[in-house]
Amino acid sequence: MVFEVPERFPLVIATATGTVFLNVYQYNNVDRARTAAGIKYPQLYAEQAELAKNPMALKFNCAQRAHQNTLESITYVLLMSFVTGLNYPVAASGLLAAWIIGRVQYTYKYSQGDASKRGGQLFNIALTGLILTSVASAGQLVYAMYK
Repeated sequence: MVFEVPERFPLVIATATGTVFLNVYQYNNVDRARTAAGIKYPQLYAEQAELAKNPMALKFNCAQRAHQNTLESITYVLLMSFVTGLNYPVAASGLLAAWIIGRVQYTYKYSQGDASKRGGQLFNIALTGLILTSVASAGQLVYAMYK
């Protein structure tokens, strides 16, 4: 089986580079919230006692959680983007861009300190698209092996 990268696959690579900027944005967001809350390293989250007396501690926890949530999902999001890109590079790039924009929105809203208003619709729609298209792309690649 000859494995060919589509002509437009560089779009996927270029969009994937955007996740670096997402991570830097989230890191800086957490760092600002950590400083404002007075939470020292290496403490990962503010404790309940800190939350009770320091309103900035909740914002720190929310910013930290948004960043951690992205780190938990970035590996499979990138994998699905690359798998999708092998058959549908423009779709992969568009879905990944929507996921990144959605994560920025989610991080901004979540970092305000009210978890109920964090949103997430855009990145969840993009994630669903990546799941479906990566399964379709993987299926096509496997099918091509047995043609």
